[in-house]
Amino acid sequence: MKKLITGIAVSAALMLSLSACSVSGSTTEEATDSNVAATVDAALAALEGQVLSLGPNGEAPSGFETTEVSDEDLAAIKAGNFTAAIVMHYGGNDWATAQVEGLKSEFARLGIKVVAVTDADFKPEKQVSDIETVLAKKPNIIVSIPTDPVATAAAYKKAAAAGVKLVFMDNVPAGMVGGKDYVSVVSADNKGNGVVSAHLMAKALNGKGKIGLIYHDADFFVTKQRFEGFKETLSQYPDIEVVEEKGIGGPDFAGDAQAAATALLTKYPDLNGIWGVWDVPAEGIMAAAREAGRLDLKIATQDLGTNVAIQLAKNELIVGLGAQRPFDQGIAEARLGALAMIGKTGLPNFVAMGALPVSHDNVLEAWKTVYSVDAPDSVSSVYKK
Repeated sequence: MKKLITGIAVSAALMLSLSACSVSGSTTEEATDSNVAATVDAALAALEGQVLSLGPNGEAPSGFETTEVSDEDLAAIKAGNFTAAIVMHYGGNDWATAQVEGLKSEFARLGIKVVAVTDADFKPEKQVSDIETVLAKKPNIIVSIPTDPVATAAAYKKAAAAGVKLVFMDNVPAGMVGGKDYVSVVSADNKGNGVVSAHLMAKALNGKGKIGLIYHDADFFVTKQRFEGFKETLSQYPDIEVVEEKGIGGPDFAGDAQAAATALLTKYPDLNGIWGVWDVPAEGIMAAAREAGRLDLKIATQDLGTNVAIQLAKNELIVGLGAQRPFDQGIAEARLGALAMIGKTGLPNFVAMGALPVSHDNVLEAWKTVYSVDAPDSVSSVYKK
């Protein structure tokens, strides 16, 4: 109830503030801009420490701290000589790399050998084949993110029937129940990240303008949450108009987003901004903006990848994003799989970590929060103070 009251209070304050700014002659343009910025900052501060997302089956979120491994449990895990496999939807981007690194790091600490890491290139049929190949290695644990909850379900059910402990990232297969068919699902607060990116877009636009949205056109739980969070929050800014929404299906998400953004910029030459569903599509939007000579375009997104971080550091094109914490998510996933192997009960079915607002001002600090290392030179060296 406290969370709901906070959200209502923030929304009410936002609407009152924006209404006051719209009264003709009552404020200057600078005052309007300042008022929007202050209201956005207050809304973001109110979100700190909260998780807005529910799990894939409506589960209430548990925090990272619920995955802690005691010294006694650690000894039991190490004595088991367990093995694990990591079955990704696709790899090569910063989010996937950080997830795998977090998993490998924690599995090593727990004395669990990783026997396979696969990349399905976002193709369900390839992921089904990957699961079959991995099962031949007889892992005790599989940590995975389904490309398609329906098309991959039978393969995951086969793994569960074979006694493999399943831990999922973000998305779960259709017809599977947490605590019964799989151990847990670990995620960012994807709805919260959508909310954050909407507020940061509104701040960059000073509460007014025309924007386009590029969303993930697939049955993918977490990207739907981002889209929902963004749109719900943007509705609080009545002077920002969404002129068109375009869906992309991949697997060439950057290329698809570039084509969609080019079409938007051509159709709406007065477009002020574009939202992209994560950082790889945002890279395509950046390419379209550069090609169109629209370096004034405001782009908001989710996930702190290297290329969007560089633009944030330069204070160009990317105006803000909601970041996940993929390294820590990987740690939590490894712990949950390991604890399940030693028979621990009462494990959380859904673990989520709060959204992290990232703008030009805090991009270097946010990088360390997200990846547990300092920002690379490619980001830090171009930071404009």
